[in-house]
Amino acid sequence: IPREEEDDEIGDNNKKGDNGVNNGEDDTTSTSTDPKAKKAKVEKGMSSSTITSSSSSSSSTSQYKPDITILPALGTHFPMTETQIKTMFGNQLSAKQQQQQQQQGTKVENKDKDDATNKDKGPFLVHDWRNDVVTIGHAPAQMVSDATNGKVNEPWPAQLNKLVWEKRKEKVLTGTGTDTDTKKKKKALILSIGQVVPHEVMGMANFNKNLFVGVGGVEAINLSHFIGAVHGMEKMMGRASNPLRSILNYASEEFLQKELDLFYILTVMGTNERTGNVEMRGFYIGNDIQCYNLACELSLKVNFTMLERPPKKIVVHLDEDEFHSTWLGNKAIYRTRMAIDDGGELIILAPGVKQFGEDGEIDTLIRSHGYIGTPAILEAMEKHPDLQKNLSAVAHLIHGSSEGRFSITYCPGHLTKEEVEGVGFQYDDLDAMEKKYGTKKLKDGWNNISVANGGGDSETEEVYFISNPALGLWAVPSRFDDSSHETRDNTTGAKSNQTTISTNREQSASSNSGDVGGWKKPPSSS
Repeated sequence: IPREEEDDEIGDNNKKGDNGVNNGEDDTTSTSTDPKAKKAKVEKGMSSSTITSSSSSSSSTSQYKPDITILPALGTHFPMTETQIKTMFGNQLSAKQQQQQQQQGTKVENKDKDDATNKDKGPFLVHDWRNDVVTIGHAPAQMVSDATNGKVNEPWPAQLNKLVWEKRKEKVLTGTGTDTDTKKKKKALILSIGQVVPHEVMGMANFNKNLFVGVGGVEAINLSHFIGAVHGMEKMMGRASNPLRSILNYASEEFLQKELDLFYILTVMGTNERTGNVEMRGFYIGNDIQCYNLACELSLKVNFTMLERPPKKIVVHLDEDEFHSTWLGNKAIYRTRMAIDDGGELIILAPGVKQFGEDGEIDTLIRSHGYIGTPAILEAMEKHPDLQKNLSAVAHLIHGSSEGRFSITYCPGHLTKEEVEGVGFQYDDLDAMEKKYGTKKLKDGWNNISVANGGGDSETEEVYFISNPALGLWAVPSRFDDSSHETRDNTTGAKSNQTTISTNREQSASSNSGDVGGWKKPPSSS
């Protein structure tokens, strides 16, 4: 990224102690892609972010003034708040954003409205996944059919934010204005920055997902989530190579790499076992899939935990500032479902959760249909046009059910017992569960704790604790290795003899869905 005055603030915020990042110790890894790609070495820790940044110049010594905009890859999530921007990007960029927002609507002398629009909005733009996109091509329907075992037979649309796609055009750069100045044409540099971790929809997060989903459109996002859900979560998570990723890779090769000056900056973060701090373990820069594959190799070593035996009880804590909805908080389910024992219990401590969906429409769909299990949701989809028009919500509802294999107890800070049980989860009081399990005293992994029983005595209970589900994937060998086993989650993964599902290209119920992960009765512990 070309340096300008704000960059000093970004650099200051990346020092050890500000964000818990390791300054080059332990397993920090540096790699590169092919000889044409950018190379980088980790010498000091850096915080990871998921943004797309463009500029009209690629050198801090250029005679041309850098013009940098930052487009957070929101997907379907809420826009970043001022506090979040300040935390991730530093005080100076945050102040500049606020200053330019305050100047919005001010008449700029000698400039028309369109010319001043982006400058007035500040360096940070907001991605509108429903309206600000353009379809740049399609992946063949046969690829989609193969990925879903014939469940879906239609092409996948490659969609991007319009501002990103506009960067494929060469722009005349204005120089210093001297007599010796020569006008030059150059494409804007696009940097796609983000963290590689196991992901429930894509197998592994980031790379071209940052563009086609992070700044993609509703049709592409919904269909990609649905493809991943129908293919089967247990056949996706932790796998860099899978049918859905192949669809995105096809779109990258056919459209992005030919048109955009695009580079990826990928990080791998992990928890230091000695300090408990989250540290950078790998930093990768490149313009092709090799950069991503190398990051995935390290992420599986750093972010993947294979347990020798399945826990009967898992307690997951969701950070209050990061997780405000079950749409995000259900990572606690996705990342642990291949580890927890049959008949086990997953307890989710969620002090910040106050809603189900990240926007009003999806929140309404979740409340209406609930986490009722794959067969019931696919059946409901055939009957309800609102689900056919929002495949992303269908995928989320499939992912969020335990399929009756284990129970899920949500302990939210801002949802009522009736709301939680209305979508199919069990409910418990957050304060009571925090007191019972002493979350602040637990360490990540196995814990033996003393819990009071109904008779006034105490007994020892074994609990597996996870402080941040977003940073890992947990499994036992039998579930991870045998991903094709029919009973791995009862119903996930489409079968080739099933009928093709009707979907709606214009992507834009029952209440009281049950008590335990969408099932009326808890699963048997036998």
